[in-house]
Amino acid sequence: MDYEFSAREDSSFVQTNALKRETVAQPMKPQSLPFSRSYAAMREVDMSSCSPHIRRSLRGVDRIVVYSLPLVTRFRGVTIREGLLLHGEYGWGEAAPFVEYGPQESSRWLFSAWQAACVAPPQVHADRVLVNVTIPVSSPEEAVQRVEKSGGCATAKVKVADPRTRLHDDCERVEAVADALVRTVGQECARVRVDVNGVWDKDEAIRALAELDRAASSVGGLEYAEQPCATVEELAYVRKAQHVPIAADESIRRADDPMKVIRKQAADVAVVKVAPLGGYERTVDLAERTGVRVVVSSALESSVGLATGIRTAAYLMDQQEPVACGLATSQLLAADVTYQPLQVAEGFLPVTPIEPYEEAIGKKLLPDGTYDRWVSRLGDMCAYMEAFS
Repeated sequence: MDYEFSAREDSSFVQTNALKRETVAQPMKPQSLPFSRSYAAMREVDMSSCSPHIRRSLRGVDRIVVYSLPLVTRFRGVTIREGLLLHGEYGWGEAAPFVEYGPQESSRWLFSAWQAACVAPPQVHADRVLVNVTIPVSSPEEAVQRVEKSGGCATAKVKVADPRTRLHDDCERVEAVADALVRTVGQECARVRVDVNGVWDKDEAIRALAELDRAASSVGGLEYAEQPCATVEELAYVRKAQHVPIAADESIRRADDPMKVIRKQAADVAVVKVAPLGGYERTVDLAERTGVRVVVSSALESSVGLATGIRTAAYLMDQQEPVACGLATSQLLAADVTYQPLQVAEGFLPVTPIEPYEEAIGKKLLPDGTYDRWVSRLGDMCAYMEAFS
């Protein structure tokens, strides 16, 4: 999405009373650093060195940390995740826009982090959220291992349509995952969805989804296909031309008009991601306006950012039947920023605040250029934040 946050939008966004607020419990703090564990490289920003426009834009933020951490496997074309952690009255928030995102689009991620840190979070009733295991492009054997080590997830989201693989490979991976779910949780509970990231044209999508649906036959076929094509018009065509339900992701979070996909009847499911949409209030507002089933997913953040997504998903659980959310992506991280990374148990993640581990900050050096790059990006993002501050 390339829409701008106007001053009017921000005023109504921050001051709204639509969401009930609550005080967040404090996370447990360990006594010493267990160096046997894998931590992200983290470096704190000297707030006194920040320019006036950064301090104005991030009013209420008293700490900023730059982090970098490795992934266990290539995912979404990257092997390292980097970002910013912001601290304020209500805890920590995270802004980790991908490198290809410009400052205007990235500023929504920064606003989300500011909101998590400086605005009271929504009151929720649930203490845990149902999640799916995410299966990256991998061999069938590796995919099965991920299912078996997922912490009891009954739903799997399988990445497909990678340029390094063929449709036949994707079908083998989907079939292996479906069969593994039947073995681990039973056929009645097992669900498989695929994520295409908009790679196919409409004719490719129709052919490929038929084959992938057959590959998932042991669980009754695909639950849905996420963003099989890039455009809303193509999604609408594919949705009408075949029977696999369609979910929209990029057509919502990166669209000038995120409701277009609903008006065009192009999706059965809306996938929403808190940081790219500009925070939990904007995410909840959009989710409630779609009128379709909503799945909250991650943007491959650390456990700090995931905690914000989990709380948002828990709030939305009061509005619809529980659905497995794509928030268990800490399983793809080889390190984390916190002492207690989020862990899936019985297919659920807990609703709990997360903070970076203090004694790990400054213990590992950031990769060359990382700190300066993020301080520069921070200034660029704040230039757009000021437009609605």
